[in-house]
Amino acid sequence: MRKQGQGISFAAVCGGRATKCRWWIPFGILGMVLGLIGSPRAWADLPAVERQAGDDQRLETVIAFAENVFEKGRDRWSGQDTPLLVDGIDPRTGDPVVWRYDNDEFVIHNLASQQNLFRTLRGLTNLTGEARFEQVARDAFRYHFDHLRAGCGKLRWGGHQFIDLRNLNPVGHFDANCHEFKWNLPFYELMWDVDAEATAQFLRALWQGHILDWEVVALNRHARYGSGPPPTPAMWEREFADPDPFFDSNGLSFLNCGADLVFGGAMLYHLGDERPGLTWSQRLANMYTKARHPDTGMGAYQFTKPRRRQEPPAEGPLTGRLTYSSYGDRTENKYGHSGSSDPDDEFYNPIKGKMAEDGMLVAREGWVWSISGGFPRYTLMQLFLAETIGDEAEVFAQDAADHLEAHARHAYDAEENHFRPMWSDGTDVTGLKVPRTGYGRGNRGDIYSPNRATAEHLAAYLRAARLTQRPGLWQTARDMARGFGLGDIGAEPGDEVALCAETPEPSPELIFALVELYRMAPQIQVLDAARQLADRMIEARFHHGFFLPSSTHRYANFNSEAPLAVLAVEAAIRGEPDLVPAHVGGRGFIHGRFDGRGRTTDHSAIWAVRRD
Repeated sequence: MRKQGQGISFAAVCGGRATKCRWWIPFGILGMVLGLIGSPRAWADLPAVERQAGDDQRLETVIAFAENVFEKGRDRWSGQDTPLLVDGIDPRTGDPVVWRYDNDEFVIHNLASQQNLFRTLRGLTNLTGEARFEQVARDAFRYHFDHLRAGCGKLRWGGHQFIDLRNLNPVGHFDANCHEFKWNLPFYELMWDVDAEATAQFLRALWQGHILDWEVVALNRHARYGSGPPPTPAMWEREFADPDPFFDSNGLSFLNCGADLVFGGAMLYHLGDERPGLTWSQRLANMYTKARHPDTGMGAYQFTKPRRRQEPPAEGPLTGRLTYSSYGDRTENKYGHSGSSDPDDEFYNPIKGKMAEDGMLVAREGWVWSISGGFPRYTLMQLFLAETIGDEAEVFAQDAADHLEAHARHAYDAEENHFRPMWSDGTDVTGLKVPRTGYGRGNRGDIYSPNRATAEHLAAYLRAARLTQRPGLWQTARDMARGFGLGDIGAEPGDEVALCAETPEPSPELIFALVELYRMAPQIQVLDAARQLADRMIEARFHHGFFLPSSTHRYANFNSEAPLAVLAVEAAIRGEPDLVPAHVGGRGFIHGRFDGRGRTTDHSAIWAVRRD
């Protein structure tokens, strides 16, 4: 098993306490220091602090949540007394969440949508010393390994397949009926502890199933379930051509799918010392890096270009089947061949015909991502890998920092605390109208508007600042904290802070961000702010024994990150943050056709539903 890199504390570099250290060392000197001593993993050891009256009650709330999950969520539908849990329930009636399709109902057990719950259960076991919490998660993994996995080693989970707890059969005919991960980022550490060989088989099968062409790491988000034997370590013995990005491919190299491959391969090395897993993870991650815009460093959501097998219409809306990838680059179809080139026209398209240095249109799927501003989850995952694996994965931390800095430099507006909708080449489209209905954000006539910074952005910038010590990242985090109404985190780590925990909307991500801040410079005011936010979040979200987005929401999602965030505060109070599994940005989802809603997700069809 790989051991976490030891590194040094920032206090050691400065020769004093981390909380008083001036960190604005000239980068040349800093580079020499880090080159001689090693990359730091943390800036200060955390002390245990005096407990307050509310600390025990906060922990008891999470214990009560877990007990309620066990009592009301354990399989009582199959008649086979399995250890499996439903994904959630209606707390007032006890009814399980169901997927409705073709006039049938399926009781949802999606193991991929319970990974944050499992992290919470391990955290509870570590904090209470009671093995029974984690044992529930272990039993669920064990049952899947023994009874439910496919012959190739894949588990029946993810975006397009789950287990129906009425009969324990896999269900996926409501959509693609295949293996799909997008930001799932499972709790592989626990999975490995339950069955190391089965986990290794799954991780190899994950790569084997989703990679279409190893020479160029072309991938697809969908992988079929095969009946053949699980792949062996010999599967990694492939040639890699290290191609330039944006070559034609039959698959879609979405970053949200690639992230799970990067994460899985790297974790196979961390847990099982299978070095090619990390090598291929770094190769794949570097393809996304190479696909970023050369002038701005922003992007990229894909590093391939969908191969055009059918010609789309030159004008008119691009809807339905016209958004299939068989028509080639859907973004090019939407923006590159439509709209006026007259800036006075209300549908002026500023990127129509605009060319990049490689002679391709700027309008491409790989570069449209910055319009949505959705990048923090990938960087959180990269930073987790760097901190967990150590020096051999340090490149992930530096790459994440580069990515965050680029978006802060070009798209972030500190006064408004938002990201401008922007193409990866830096073209700002704020206030402009979408020139054509089609794939991606907006229909013809919709106005491009900024994207509010989220607490997940703040957590990513703070974690990156902690691991790379880049001043620009800290400054962006400081601006964001002010924008959320959190107050001033200080001109540099360790300075006096002036936080206000009563103003911001409490959320798990904001609590994770405060824990990151506390790990950089453990000041009691920061920890107290995290305590207050956790208390306010419990007040706002803990209803009928479960965590819900509000008291009016109908269903309780057992995979909520709220209890995990509460436990992160408890671990920080004890001075042992590693007692609780880290926030890596993972989530679960189901995507497919749902009666009465068309093609949708469980977030929309189930978790967003309110009682009225």
